[in-house]
Amino acid sequence: MPNIIIYSKEVCPYCVRAKMLLQNKNATFTEIKITNDALREEMMEKSGGRMTVPQIFIDEKHVGGYDDLRALDVAGKLDELLK
Repeated sequence: MPNIIIYSKEVCPYCVRAKMLLQNKNATFTEIKITNDALREEMMEKSGGRMTVPQIFIDEKHVGGYDDLRALDVAGKLDELLK
């Protein structure tokens, strides 16, 4: 199973959807909740400046947000990344 990291916030419907999608695929992930500026800056640095959550990484590859994750799933490419 790959190493999956999700940067999220407490109240974020897209974060919930991303986590549900991964859980439905039986994928385990580490969630980093953005609770301070240092964590936000870390996320932005890793994601190429993106400021919105969620930001999702699979084996250190930046996947993007929920819409990007869902697009990968619809295209049949997410299962390949989760192997």
